[in-house]
Amino acid sequence: MPTVEKFVDRKAKQLAFYVNAYLDHQITYAEVDLFFWDTMEEWTQIEQGKQLPYSKNEKVFWHLMHQVHFWPQHSLQHDTYLREELATCVYFLQGTRQYPFPIDCIGIRP
Repeated sequence: MPTVEKFVDRKAKQLAFYVNAYLDHQITYAEVDLFFWDTMEEWTQIEQGKQLPYSKNEKVFWHLMHQVHFWPQHSLQHDTYLREELATCVYFLQGTRQYPFPIDCIGIRP
């Protein structure tokens, strides 16, 4: 049975890849959006660990998931502050937790 920790660890790497590729204009927003909805569908199957405290990785993961779904495509591509925030989250998720924890990137589980 998949746990929250295993789910987030696996999906965080994928999310970082998708967001980074989108910010670099290598993929379309439609691909990011499809990843978002596929991930949310997979989340519904997770049963173990939802009562446990959040890890830093999970907080950043859910924050980034929210941001890419909440903001319109134009903002994701052209808002400098937002792009920097997204990049900071991506760096953290890619950095195997060696990148400093972005304290303003605190997401919650759906």
